[in-house]
Amino acid sequence: MKLNTLKPAEGSTKTTKRIGRGEGSGRGGTSTKGHKGAQSRSGYSSKSGFEGGQMPLQRRVPKFGFKNPFRVAYKGVNLDTLELLSEKTKKTVIDIQVLIDNGVVGKKDLVKILGRGELSKKLSVTAHAFTASAKEAIEKTGGSISKL
Repeated sequence: MKLNTLKPAEGSTKTTKRIGRGEGSGRGGTSTKGHKGAQSRSGYSSKSGFEGGQMPLQRRVPKFGFKNPFRVAYKGVNLDTLELLSEKTKKTVIDIQVLIDNGVVGKKDLVKILGRGELSKKLSVTAHAFTASAKEAIEKTGGSISKL
């Protein structure tokens, strides 16, 4: 043991800084809140994004483009993922629940089967949508598809 390695026992010291406990503490008087103004008073809360009357950032930045409010977003799952999943789970019927249980998609996701990769075995796949290449590849191996 050396003097330069000494430290207090675990849990014996406090790490929080006590404010408003007299001038001698260095954090008395204004209690680290500065002088006057709304921010120094109790009950103060600001709107998120409010910049003191200055034009807020979200209004200064230019907006462009078009966001379609009716867009249907699919979570894409490729054929090579289905192949790995069927080897892992030893199942030939792959539906939405199998994908959810194995963490491939979330339970609220709409699933679209995409055509990347190849299938080596006959699979029965259930999903919300299929690309033409995925549909062709699944049916070529003797499998079947069904849309939800």
